Amino acid sequence: MKGLMQETPLTLVHLFERAEKYHSDKQIITATATGRERTTYGEWAARTRQLGGVLDKLGISKDGRVATFAWNTARHLELYFAPPCTGRVAHTLNIRLFPEQLTYIANHAEDEVIFIDRSLFGLIAPLLPTFTTVKHLVIMDDGKGDVPDSVKGFEMHDYEALLKGTPGVEFKITDENLAASMCYTSGTTGNPKGVVYSHRSTYLHTFGAMTADSLGVRESDIILPVVPMFHANAWGLAHAAVASGATLVMPGPDLSGKAIANLIVEEKVTVAAGVPTIWMAVLPELKDRDTSSLRAIPCGGSAVPKALSEGYREQTGLPILQAWGMTETSPIAAVCTMSAADQLLPQSEQADLRTTVGQIAFGVDARVVVPGTTDPVAWDGETSGELQCSGTGLRPRITTTLVRVRALRLTVGYAPEMWHPLTRRVAFNWLIAPKT
Repeated sequence: MKGLMQETPLTLVHLFERAEKYHSDKQIITATATGRERTTYGEWAARTRQLGGVLDKLGISKDGRVATFAWNTARHLELYFAPPCTGRVAHTLNIRLFPEQLTYIANHAEDEVIFIDRSLFGLIAPLLPTFTTVKHLVIMDDGKGDVPDSVKGFEMHDYEALLKGTPGVEFKITDENLAASMCYTSGTTGNPKGVVYSHRSTYLHTFGAMTADSLGVRESDIILPVVPMFHANAWGLAHAAVASGATLVMPGPDLSGKAIANLIVEEKVTVAAGVPTIWMAVLPELKDRDTSSLRAIPCGGSAVPKALSEGYREQTGLPILQAWGMTETSPIAAVCTMSAADQLLPQSEQADLRTTVGQIAFGVDARVVVPGTTDPVAWDGETSGELQCSGTGLRPRITTTLVRVRALRLTVGYAPEMWHPLTRRVAFNWLIAPKT
């Protein structure tokens, strides 16, 4: 017997329209070289619809790849939604990859247009002759950097000039399995591997990021994604903020400890997410400052040193919240939230637990097996094995990692020497996680 409920496609249009309709007065704040720019979700939504019209005007094909080479800004957030909500694919280029990797990625993805922050143009300019499918370069003026009037072989545009006078378009996506965005891995053997996210997978991952035992993103939050928007979709925080109507604080190009600390304190940030090196630089800058607004400091990308997490707990009253995932898992696959039983443990034991990546996230299933098989290992806290994941937002083919099961938590090896060239699928709908 089939249920009789409506079959509404799970698409990014719904996330976008929630912010546009219900949270139009909430703010998006972008740090710039000259201060902070403030806009609202209502203004952002209008510009995003105009950007959809710009993509039509440029002749970007349906299903065409729309690349970005940019910092975390409100403009970049417009590019997170306009391409997928018009049937195209947003493709964030990692500004920190080697030149030959960027060339490979842009050509492999068959990007048709690249939206480039002015301050980053000098970084990508030498590579432009190597791009075989890109026709348009759109410059987003973030206040500094030399940009020529023309580049041979490309049509040059100014972002704001394109938006001006372009009417907004309606967003309508009926197939939730259409590609919405794509990222390429940066820590694998050989060439970077492309991961293509669907509307459905992104929608469901956003739900996961909003659950209480994950990141718990909510309307009352003020979220600072220090993690780059070109790094695994900023860990889903941008999508979750839009869906929930949370205030967004975009750090722009200055990721120094002082700059991030100032944003946390002055904008009363509640959730600030970044990699361990960021939090190492920020901690001394927060000394003797009011950090009472913070409720979570998600951290990933590499293992969080126990001393760093304890340093935050002692100074701010809030330890770092370690999370684990990969580009291939959308990316959040586990979050080290404390269970009711964990919270009864002595602080020293809780600190040890925080060195694990914690509980498997909503929408993800995981098992630890004998390497190269589907045979589960003992859940005894000692036996190592290969981690395999399945779920609503996971790519089916990646490499391998060794983990140890520990009281239903995962302790993942992060040593670089653990990389393994294996790339295969061992069972239907299960993937092998990479050694990280």
